[in-house]
Amino acid sequence: MELTKTIYAITEKFPKNETFGLSSQIQRAMVSVPSNIAEGALRQYKKEFLQFLHLARGSLGEVITQLEVAKELKYIDEETTISIGNKLEELMKMINGTIASLRKNHDLR
Repeated sequence: MELTKTIYAITEKFPKNETFGLSSQIQRAMVSVPSNIAEGALRQYKKEFLQFLHLARGSLGEVITQLEVAKELKYIDEETTISIGNKLEELMKMINGTIASLRKNHDLR
């Protein structure tokens, strides 16, 4: 949840013309990450959890890409991009690890 708050703080500084564009897109994708993890964790079957983890991973990939776009548009600086990018990559590793663990321990492919 901390990362989501950080993303909101970053995107609130984008130009006003991006309020319903890139800012909103990044915010929605970021909110989707913990939301999909939570929804999947509460499902009855591990296979369903795996499906929601894949959705979370996809949303996280969107956020990473969209932040690169924001950097190219000069909405965020290199230091911010690297700092938040490292945190997002760490989250991606955790999601990937959980996916691998579920596949291995529950013979899910």
